[in-house]
Amino acid sequence: MSFLADNFTLLRDAFLTTLSLAVVSGVLALLLGTILAAMRVSPIPALRALATFYVEVFRNTPLTVVFFFLAFGLVYVDLQFPSRFITAVTALALYTAAFVCEAVRSGINSVPPGQAEAARALGLDFRQTLTTVVLPQAFRTVVPPLGNVWIALAKNTSIAAGFAVTDLTAVLQRLANASADQLALVFVAVVVGYLMITLPSAWGIRVLERRLAIVR
Repeated sequence: MSFLADNFTLLRDAFLTTLSLAVVSGVLALLLGTILAAMRVSPIPALRALATFYVEVFRNTPLTVVFFFLAFGLVYVDLQFPSRFITAVTALALYTAAFVCEAVRSGINSVPPGQAEAARALGLDFRQTLTTVVLPQAFRTVVPPLGNVWIALAKNTSIAAGFAVTDLTAVLQRLANASADQLALVFVAVVVGYLMITLPSAWGIRVLERRLAIVR
């Protein structure tokens, strides 16, 4: 245990980096994914086509490839992110937004058509109908799938370790190389770090699902 105590600061900072990656990219993915979902059900064909193209490209591209393109590919067109952390956040957000979009779109499709028809009969346009009538009901039905997307995102942050971001996985590699005899201890510490993010998230998702189910 003294080995962990000696490296506590490194492990703590790595945990906070992993948590920050998950939270920041999760919020951005939720915002972008919701916009994409709105575009996919839009009455404008060009918006539907653009959103569909985005989802199909990112959903069928490995996350590592997205990381690699943003970290190294953009350099060839004279574009570069200020830091590797921002690069990782962008890659995770862009990739996860495609899955958020599909989850939210499934929720939108589950809302009875009569709700939107009634809103239009009251004089609401598409944007007003979507934001005030459809989306509030849709989000209640997609809490479990969005929760699964969030947990997957938290675990996907480990890919950032391969792109010079000092997260939990990067610390695992560093400490394992420095002290191979402590590998099991470091592994347990890193796993606990990830569980400290995913287990409370899973519990919170279940609580939120029950509360929204009661309201509904």
